[in-house]
Amino acid sequence: MNFLEERIKRDAVVKAGNILKVDNFLNHQMDVSLLDEIGREFFRRFSHKKVTKILTIEASGIAIAYPVAKEFGVPMIFAKKSKSVNIDGEMYVAEVVSYTHKNLNRIIVSKKFITSEDHVLIIDDFLANGCALDGLIAIVKEAGATVAGLGVAIEKGFQVGGKNLREKGYDLQSIAIVDEMNEADGSIVFRTQK
Repeated sequence: MNFLEERIKRDAVVKAGNILKVDNFLNHQMDVSLLDEIGREFFRRFSHKKVTKILTIEASGIAIAYPVAKEFGVPMIFAKKSKSVNIDGEMYVAEVVSYTHKNLNRIIVSKKFITSEDHVLIIDDFLANGCALDGLIAIVKEAGATVAGLGVAIEKGFQVGGKNLREKGYDLQSIAIVDEMNEADGSIVFRTQK
């Protein structure tokens, strides 16, 4: 069992609707030491690849992506879920359905931040159906850049996102893959990884 699986076993809560609540250490209140460890783990898994940018989606992805960018020594970009007055110029846009919030978001990234010369490592906190990662991949492809890999802190292995992305040929690395969760007794079963 790795460090993130141990933390999930100890502090996560299984809720109805296949929700794994990790807000006490990962996506509301954040354990910064754990985030640093996540950054080091993704660097270990992807350090053999050329990476020029880290891309994520607001808001929860930012805390995961920041220590990864720090380890690689490259800029981190986050896709915004709404256009604000401080975003100018041309933008890449993709539509993403949020599994957690059950809504459709148009995510945007300024075209000045991703070019065809970039090798982009996409990072996110959760993977369920893969909609957020699909949207981020679409932005990277629209830029003519290369997807260096996909890094996810927690993957729900019983949902289709991870399977679909791996079948498309992406190098998807998830630190913890949850194969089963039981709301009744709070049990969590992780997939054995190498």
